Amino acid sequence: MYKLFCDSNCELWHTVVERLGLNVIKMPYIIENNEYFYDLGKDTDFKAFYSAMRGGTVPKTSALNEYDYIEYFEPVLAAGYDVLYITFSHAMSATFMAMDMAVADLKKKYPDREIRAIDTKTISLGAGFIVYYAALKYGEGATMDELTAYVNELIPRTATYFAVDNFTYLYRGGRVSGISRVIGNLFGIKPILYFNEEGKIVTADKQKGFKKAVASLLSRLEEKGDDADKYKIFVLQADCEEVAQAFVADIKAKYPAADVVLQPVGPVIGSHCGPGTLGLIFHAKER
Repeated sequence: MYKLFCDSNCELWHTVVERLGLNVIKMPYIIENNEYFYDLGKDTDFKAFYSAMRGGTVPKTSALNEYDYIEYFEPVLAAGYDVLYITFSHAMSATFMAMDMAVADLKKKYPDREIRAIDTKTISLGAGFIVYYAALKYGEGATMDELTAYVNELIPRTATYFAVDNFTYLYRGGRVSGISRVIGNLFGIKPILYFNEEGKIVTADKQKGFKKAVASLLSRLEEKGDDADKYKIFVLQADCEEVAQAFVADIKAKYPAADVVLQPVGPVIGSHCGPGTLGLIFHAKER
């Protein structure tokens, strides 16, 4: 028997996580010297967070430490269960170094228990997409090996794209150079970014103006999308709800049978992409 874990960087909505019975590792963010842990929208004031960012506040994120992971995993191991943790991209955070140390310590204490982590090589609802469908299989009684095989097949077919309104936040996170930030912001260039096979953010396209950037996102769905009537399509918005709602309407017009879910970007992810970001996650022929 095993328990299925995810983290709040998968950004599945709190009611969905509760319904699926997932164990959630909450990831931290810091704003005005106060540390918070993202609750998947349960009590999060998204408007206040993004208003503060637009006003010049610079939120930060931090990694969990070894003891945080032990606190999450040990009660489950002590109760006689194994652990399967579906994570966000290991290329995006140093937190997994702490996790590896915690797992090494716990395996010494619980040698008969298994702790397995699967790197989705994506983040936000890209990881959430994978966690969601894995949780359905878990609920049907899939073994750990069966679920691992299923997730590993789903990872390369989960596409995570997003259009960013402003280079400033990517620059602060070390994702673009200072020159790119100045030129991009000056000329209204909007990058279209995605997660590659290694779990790293790379540029798929650049458009002048957000309207063209949104059109580019839709073209990615049309070009790479697969089984839109079988899998959910997730749309994410960071304080740009009207644009996102119009985008959802465009998707539904092309894919009337699709289940399109619109959600806000949480504070941890939002700290790096900034307000005005629009995301698109879907099942694809390839990433």
